[in-house]
Amino acid sequence: MEIRKVADRLPPGAGGLRVYGEPYETANGATIITVARIGGRRMGTSGAVAVPVGVFVIHDGEVAWKPAVDETRIALMALSIGLASAVLATLAVLRRPPWPDLSRR
Repeated sequence: MEIRKVADRLPPGAGGLRVYGEPYETANGATIITVARIGGRRMGTSGAVAVPVGVFVIHDGEVAWKPAVDETRIALMALSIGLASAVLATLAVLRRPPWPDLSRR
């Protein structure tokens, strides 16, 4: 598979520009090309921000795409979901307790 075909299958960056790094040859003969997404002017900053997207690995004429996974973003999402569920459960218990009302009238 050609590298252009694989590059065209990549999801488009949200308004960012994709930048390809210099090819790097490893000891086993594989060529690695890094890919980053460039974005700028976020929340008043004047500089550009480069976010790694992944790497192309070319070995024996085969092209493979290895995405860069941001574990911090995944962990923050999991913590946010856990916090939201804890708050909702607490509000449900405080609004109506799970035990029966045993008072006399």
